[in-house]
Amino acid sequence: MTAIIIGILIISLLIGQSPAILISGLGAMAAVLMLVFKDPILGLVAGIQLSANDMLKLGDWLEMPKYGADGAVIDIGLTTVKVRNWDNTITTIPTWSLVSDSFKNWSGMSASGGRRIKRSLNIDTTSIHFLDEQEQQRLIRAKLLKPYMDSRHEEISAWNQQYAGEQSILNERRMTNVGTFRAYLQEYLRHHPRIRQDMTLMVRQLAPDANGLPIEIYCFTNTVVWAEYEGIQADIFDHVFAVVDEFGLRIHQTPTGNDIRALTGAFSR
Repeated sequence: MTAIIIGILIISLLIGQSPAILISGLGAMAAVLMLVFKDPILGLVAGIQLSANDMLKLGDWLEMPKYGADGAVIDIGLTTVKVRNWDNTITTIPTWSLVSDSFKNWSGMSASGGRRIKRSLNIDTTSIHFLDEQEQQRLIRAKLLKPYMDSRHEEISAWNQQYAGEQSILNERRMTNVGTFRAYLQEYLRHHPRIRQDMTLMVRQLAPDANGLPIEIYCFTNTVVWAEYEGIQADIFDHVFAVVDEFGLRIHQTPTGNDIRALTGAFSR
């Protein structure tokens, strides 16, 4: 520090100007340089942070809605990062924004070897009911359901013997078609060869709304390849939509033109 001060004094003596003028001139020059080289300086600092913290590398799937980026990183430069989106367009992002703003890096998903399925279907709540004896006997023939129904029957029978009073639905517990359907889906996923059993796997109810009762499937496939993942997900829901009628349930959907025409025809008769 002392050497710098001495140097400034010597230069001011040589040029015959006050040290204050020299210092103010250096400050103005530094401000101009900072303005001109703002992006490279910020980019250099951001690049060091990205590399040191292992936040991003070439080939990573980056998603940054603020800049419309959703694709693979193809170049990390001093001032910009280029992303090839899935529609083959190129998005250029300032390098410093990857440190100052938030973004999603999907490389963790790729490294895990499992890709999440998180999708729900809406059940028409007017189709939910208790299972009668005939329905129970029909459903218990399903191999995936038999252990659940046997266990559930024992549990409910024990409870009813202890707490049920007069013969009334309100005094006893009974199995429902939607609960049995949810148990079936759980077992179906546990026996599916393309679903990871070492990751989170559940079938759950979400809060009911105007569109019915959402039943959500939450699990992970054993592949992260996009086309294979979509095929597995579609195969699961193809099966789900096909078997829902076996449980006496209906899928809720907004009325279509055919529904309205059928209703109009019924009133016109």
